[in-house]
Amino acid sequence: MAFDKKLLEIVACPVCKGKLEFDKEADQLICKADKLAYPITEGIPVLLENRALPLES
Repeated sequence: MAFDKKLLEIVACPVCKGKLEFDKEADQLICKADKLAYPITEGIPVLLENRALPLES
């Protein structure tokens, strides 16, 4: 199942409430402010802080 990019208009980072960007190659949502990546499982973003992965700088 593919991620629906229209969700980007309504979802926000659970940490800072900022905008998220879709990383198509890694199939994840990125918060540049917090340098976190949220996985997308079966087309559904997992927006839980404890499941986020730190972005490599």
